[in-house]
Amino acid sequence: MNNASNPYVNAQTQFDTVAEAMSLDMSMREYLRVSAREFVFSIPVKMDDGTTKTYMGFRIQHNNARGPSKGGIRFHPDETLDTVRALAMWMTWKSAVVDIPLGGGKGGIACDPRTMSMGEQERMCRGYVRQLSSTIGPLIDIPAPDMMSSAQHMLWMLDEYETIMRAHYPGVITGKPVGMGGSLGRAEATGYGVMYTLVEALRLRGDSVKGKTASLQGFGAVGEHAARKFEELGGIVTAVSCWDNNDKKAYTFKKKGGLDINALAAAKDAYRDIDKEKARDIGCDILPGDAWLSEEADILIPAAQENEITTKNLDSINKSVRVICEAANGPTTPEADPLILAKDIMIIPDFLCNAGGVTCSYFEQVQGNMNYFWGKSEVLIKLETAMTAACTAVCELAEEKKVPLRDAAYMISIQRVADAVKMRGWV
Repeated sequence: MNNASNPYVNAQTQFDTVAEAMSLDMSMREYLRVSAREFVFSIPVKMDDGTTKTYMGFRIQHNNARGPSKGGIRFHPDETLDTVRALAMWMTWKSAVVDIPLGGGKGGIACDPRTMSMGEQERMCRGYVRQLSSTIGPLIDIPAPDMMSSAQHMLWMLDEYETIMRAHYPGVITGKPVGMGGSLGRAEATGYGVMYTLVEALRLRGDSVKGKTASLQGFGAVGEHAARKFEELGGIVTAVSCWDNNDKKAYTFKKKGGLDINALAAAKDAYRDIDKEKARDIGCDILPGDAWLSEEADILIPAAQENEITTKNLDSINKSVRVICEAANGPTTPEADPLILAKDIMIIPDFLCNAGGVTCSYFEQVQGNMNYFWGKSEVLIKLETAMTAACTAVCELAEEKKVPLRDAAYMISIQRVADAVKMRGWV
């Protein structure tokens, strides 16, 4: 992985730029730009055919000055240590910008669950926890699902942790199935949070979602629920780009007059990919995977992976685009950022835009630790309140300092974490 596409280099570059603008003490900069703890380990898994395959696992705890580390566990065949490092760092800022008492962490396994049986996946999940049982916990580090991991995976991990500890700890892992310690509203949280920030950012500019068009990249849990909420608010989703596991490539699905999100969701397979034949049956045109970026739309919502909008493809962005909502982590490279802003496009930065997931995970952790659970409407009201307040604070600081939203969000987050570190006497 070269520096241009290395998400950890990007995360540190973003931090360094804002830390310099804040005149942050050099000792604090050196401390906050690296991880507090890193775990890299092998996970031997007995496969169904009797052989043993070894997978590489990662868990990064970037910072816990404001509370236990918090972050998901990604399953991806190309998972790397630097990717997890970057995501853990972004989780620190994400928890801080919405002002919840958590730090930043992230985990990953270099695997492809789409090629594994359920039994193999279960053994892998349990092996992951066995490697980390002494370094995670409801008051230490709280994992959650992420790319290609699910509520079922989290439940296996919870069960393994509780077996080792010989006690119940529902707050040790979030994103669990409802009825097994999971929170209502968690499935929608990240996608809805994207929309809550968009609504507030537009409101502060005297505008609204109603009648706006959007093009999305990614139609997993985040993209689908963001699209559903956008449609509910009166917007029109014109195109969705999604990975096809059979062809090992992405396609853009488009329909004249706008997509029916319910119908498109019904065309998804077990791994959240859209089945091309089912998409054709509901009248979708099928275009190349990168066509979503050039779609004529008011809003772009990258909800897939990092480094999707770069200096090489930003000229493909349609002139109609006015807002980019970063529903994914790190979808825009630092080099592309100023060039997009020069096009008079507002970027709602990732660690603010997609913080609905960690916010609701915090709610689940609190509910689990209390052994008490809230109704869905209460969860979503709490989520909207938190996301709206965070977005308002970022937008107001951006206006006051005359800086982009990303810089303002970083300023708020970094200051909150630096204050906690300083008060604890760590630096």
